[in-house]
Amino acid sequence: MDKAIIQITSGRGPAECSRVVARVTEKLFAQCRKAGIEIELLDSTPGDLKGTFLSTLLSVSGDIDNLYKEWAGTVQWIARSPYRKFHKRKNWFVGVAFFDIAKQMQFNMADVRMETCRASGPGGQNVNKVETAVRGTYLPSGIQVLAMDSRSQWENKQLCLKRLEAKVRAWQGEKLVQQQQEQWQEHNELERGRAVKTIEEAL
Repeated sequence: MDKAIIQITSGRGPAECSRVVARVTEKLFAQCRKAGIEIELLDSTPGDLKGTFLSTLLSVSGDIDNLYKEWAGTVQWIARSPYRKFHKRKNWFVGVAFFDIAKQMQFNMADVRMETCRASGPGGQNVNKVETAVRGTYLPSGIQVLAMDSRSQWENKQLCLKRLEAKVRAWQGEKLVQQQQEQWQEHNELERGRAVKTIEEAL
């Protein structure tokens, strides 16, 4: 696995868990930069308190096998609550999920329908009387893309395929994240007792 989308979520945990999402995100950024792994924040859902997140979505690429082994699963964060002074609980849990882009986001040419059509343009001699524009449809999703940049049908077909694949992969990524969100929402709390990583915050 050399490319992945990472989702860090607090599930239905309290504000302390949302704080841990932010801290774990920071740690992943620092670790990736040190290891030469490309990392980018794709999206985030703010928590109720400043500096907290219900979830974050990251994109990583490079040698990420060790990153996956270290972080994928439930992360236990041990710290006193900074929001509730006399609260006895010190264990907070967040979920870290990896999505393998290569395996889970496929673009199958058998599912693509290509059609030629006339490119629209100004009147007079500039009207394109030949069907050089190309419309591509990805049948499982119904996503459509029209390419009419070039006077060459072949070039428009290549552009159409490239743009269609980008839109389909974005659509598949959104579906993966939505599925993961729904799975977390089925649980009142993240799974405890099986943490893949435990971090104790210095007090």
